Amino acid sequence: MRASQPLPCLWLMTDERQGGGLLDAVARLPRDAGIVFRHYSLAEVARRTLFDAVRAAHSGLLLLAGPAGLGEEWGADGSHGRGRGQGLRSAPVHNYPEIRAAERAGAALLFLSPAFATRSHPGARPLGVAKFAWLARRTPLPVIALGGMGAARGRRLASFGAYGWAGIDAWSE
Repeated sequence: MRASQPLPCLWLMTDERQGGGLLDAVARLPRDAGIVFRHYSLAEVARRTLFDAVRAAHSGLLLLAGPAGLGEEWGADGSHGRGRGQGLRSAPVHNYPEIRAAERAGAALLFLSPAFATRSHPGARPLGVAKFAWLARRTPLPVIALGGMGAARGRRLASFGAYGWAGIDAWSE
């Protein structure tokens, strides 16, 4: 992470569903928002090309999902995934044991999901406000709410321990 850049409260999670609209979603982001670049299904060359396009379109924090070493190689500001890594490391978590594992692995922030029902994981049981709050308050790390999020839900969960929120559809629509 660049020393002068504070940890973002707003995040875009990239997703193949965005298709050609990804760069439009990136353009809607505030300058100080962060991006977690996923696009796992793309071949490496296509994934790298799209990553570079996102990097060129957004001056904010950009994390690469996957192995930490790949993020370093591609010039990301950090990485998103489970396990240890260099630089800023975020982790996806869904329950208390995963929160503890991410803390032990040195994560700097957590993406806790699914807060609400989401198109990304149809049929997944959402945490809801009470369970989200219970989990978010059990870690000293900043918690980013993910899953069915938008500005109104982000404001609501801020009073229940969320440092910020992330979305896919919220930035794509």
